[in-house]
Amino acid sequence: MSVCQFELKITGMHCAACSSRIERVVSKMPEVASVSVSLPTNRAQVKLNDGVGRDNGVKAVIARIEKLHFGAKLVENEDLVESWQKENEESRQALANQYRKLTPMVILALVLLYVSMGHMIGLPLPDFLSPEQSSVAFALIQLLIVLPIMYLGSHFYRDGLSNLFNGSPNMDSLVAVGTGAAFLYSLFSTLQILLGDPSYAMNLYFESCGVLVAMISIGQYMEAKSKRKAGDAIGSLMRVVPQTARRYRDGKSEVVPIHYLAEGETILVQPGERISADGKVVEGTSEVDTSLLTGESIPRAVTVGELVIAGSLNGTHPLLVQVTHLGNDTVLAQIIRLVRSAQSSKAPVASLADRVSFYFVPTVMMLAVLTFVAWALFSDEPLSLAFKAMISVLVIACPCAMGLATPTSIMVATARGAQLGVLIKDAVALEMAGKVDVIAFDKTGTLTIGEPKVLETVCFNEYTQDEVHRLAASLEVRSEHPIAKALLKKAPSDLYEIQPTVMPGLGLGGELNGQPIYLGNSALMLQKAIDIQEALPVLERLSNSAKTPLMLAVGGHLAAVIAIADTVRPESSRVLKTLRSMGIRTLMISGDNKKTAQTIATELGIDEVYGEVLPQDKARIISQLQSEGLKVAMVGDGLNDAPALAQADVGFAVAEGVDVSAQAGDIILMKHGLESVLTALRLSKATMRNIFENLGWAFGYNILGIPVAMGALYILFGGPMLSPMIGGTAMALSSTSVVLNALRLRFFR
Repeated sequence: MSVCQFELKITGMHCAACSSRIERVVSKMPEVASVSVSLPTNRAQVKLNDGVGRDNGVKAVIARIEKLHFGAKLVENEDLVESWQKENEESRQALANQYRKLTPMVILALVLLYVSMGHMIGLPLPDFLSPEQSSVAFALIQLLIVLPIMYLGSHFYRDGLSNLFNGSPNMDSLVAVGTGAAFLYSLFSTLQILLGDPSYAMNLYFESCGVLVAMISIGQYMEAKSKRKAGDAIGSLMRVVPQTARRYRDGKSEVVPIHYLAEGETILVQPGERISADGKVVEGTSEVDTSLLTGESIPRAVTVGELVIAGSLNGTHPLLVQVTHLGNDTVLAQIIRLVRSAQSSKAPVASLADRVSFYFVPTVMMLAVLTFVAWALFSDEPLSLAFKAMISVLVIACPCAMGLATPTSIMVATARGAQLGVLIKDAVALEMAGKVDVIAFDKTGTLTIGEPKVLETVCFNEYTQDEVHRLAASLEVRSEHPIAKALLKKAPSDLYEIQPTVMPGLGLGGELNGQPIYLGNSALMLQKAIDIQEALPVLERLSNSAKTPLMLAVGGHLAAVIAIADTVRPESSRVLKTLRSMGIRTLMISGDNKKTAQTIATELGIDEVYGEVLPQDKARIISQLQSEGLKVAMVGDGLNDAPALAQADVGFAVAEGVDVSAQAGDIILMKHGLESVLTALRLSKATMRNIFENLGWAFGYNILGIPVAMGALYILFGGPMLSPMIGGTAMALSSTSVVLNALRLRFFR
């Protein structure tokens, strides 16, 4: 019996611990063979064991997830466009709500910081708020300011404590325990002040609580914004296909919504319009621009019987297309699903912080309770000392430094990367970039410029290059074809007045001073009985060097052969040489023909080359390399690169490409061409080194600080007990040291 698989849409997840918790619980169900939960896409892929009925299995899994206080809904026969629009709107609303809370939270945190700490650095504070002259007002005003901050950040406490009590602590749990301890002790100090002991004015840590909640809220907002941008990759794909089509019946056409069409019906595609569905050409010849789908810059000639893909742009002539695939069955829809699937894959380090918090938070709380019990039961000290020791443990173990260690480094590194023309979308990509073993490159627009250029002109029958270029450009002047643009760039400004005739798949024809002029391929020359015998050696040489030959004939005689080709980026060879010196294996994966791809690869010294590769096969090649245990990066710029960019451990998207590849990529290269790949790799290594330094300090601080807070110095050497005030100061210094270390990344070059 085959294994049953289904997909669920999950609601209520907001961190990696949420997805990990669902995975752990659901995977232990007897009905379930495997489960994978993706936080970015809010989806779960579930496989049931043999013999488990689908309906019963789905109900059991949904019930188990809902018992964990998350929502779950079966995804079945989903309309990709409609579901994306709905999810996009929900994401926009959630982001707007976060921003509305964030603004007052940050303002209040700054005011709180001024009131509590301003006097320590010489900033003026009114006498009625001075801790020396009015300790009651000093404490109460801080309490009044911190309460709305905690209210606005109440999800930290609601979700963090809930996860803690359910045995799955996350970073919210760290924030809740740390800031909660600081708040409770500050509240205790406030009560002491109200009872007449003004010395407790120096034992207030309301600002630690409020400022930390505000800072982490900023980080979560930035994370949510990044996640929303990641979803735009799907949106860019969706927008390629028009939502209406010209249905053609009985010689007449009418514009209808695309969901009105049925397979087997015929649609009319006018010049300049995008094709609405996959289909077969039943009437007409034209040139179809598939650059958004294939990444290749030269349009493809199509005629009766040939297949066309939804999203392609029709060129010069109308086409009648019989629909073969619609909606979720089109090639583009398959690409969309591949992007979604690849985005759901998880990096090994994604749950590091949650794994740490899983053990750290319960351990600290247990140590705090044990400290209280030990001092209360086994010492002659007053109960207040036991309580103070317990609070000291919680305060000094506040995970501020641990919570700041990674996001601060990431924040500084991504800002520095932006200054250097490298836009990094998330921490996982930044971490993985420095670990890649293999980098795969697309050819057109990535290793090459992506625009055809005139590289060589061989003249015959006493024609000059200037005259050849003028004649060729005069024929192409009204065309938007990339080859026409290349010819126009090469030609002088004074062109002839020629009325061209388009011959799809062959070239152009016209007349000047009574003489026929033709520009096109060898098939056109043969059709017009033009003798090209003397050009055969040139044609063979150009073909062997991966150049496209165009022939110009005037008055029945061959005038010239013009070599057109995409050119290699000037920095490509240098970048690839550097990558090889770093021990990184290089590949080229291109949709272009194998001969052209091999020529470019040989020129650049690339280790392996794959030519004539379809979009979905690019992702398959990446997946095969990953199955060998390799960390694989992909560098591309076309829509066809989107699945491979998403499948790769790190996707580098060249900014000159179409939007979807830029959105699907993890790292966007904005300037300096491929040299930005080297910048990203080196920035990744520097950032990870910085993060581990921060984590080392944060853990070391806790390993040394907690025993002191528990009273180790007092017991072993008769030294002093650590007061919560000193513990709070040490906590602040620990956080400051982490931030200062992270700021060193600002000077990365």
